[in-house]
Amino acid sequence: MEPRFFSDCQARIAVELISGRWPMVVLYALADGPARPGELRKQIGGISQKVLTETLRRLEYNGLVERRRYAEAPPRVEYSLTTPGRDLLIPINALGDWAAEHANTVLDAQHSPNTSTA
Repeated sequence: MEPRFFSDCQARIAVELISGRWPMVVLYALADGPARPGELRKQIGGISQKVLTETLRRLEYNGLVERRRYAEAPPRVEYSLTTPGRDLLIPINALGDWAAEHANTVLDAQHSPNTSTA
């Protein structure tokens, strides 16, 4: 039987781009337009400066966010979504809608005495 799923399929690449705790949150925070790192930290509760910087660099490396540096004193940096980053908001919003509808069911299942851990 031929394999139907491959480790390098495009869908898997897309999921890896937003996997982890912060990438989707940072992308969503940039939905309203460019923002400085300090502004993003105020919008996103619980993210450290180090983790925000790492997340922004990863998103920039993958072409979802662009960094713009202004030649000012002190230097100012802003991040904004690229076209692929803006387009990724469509499935992120759909996932958010799904979570709003089904998160409690998932949490209940996780805490059910009949559920085994994987």
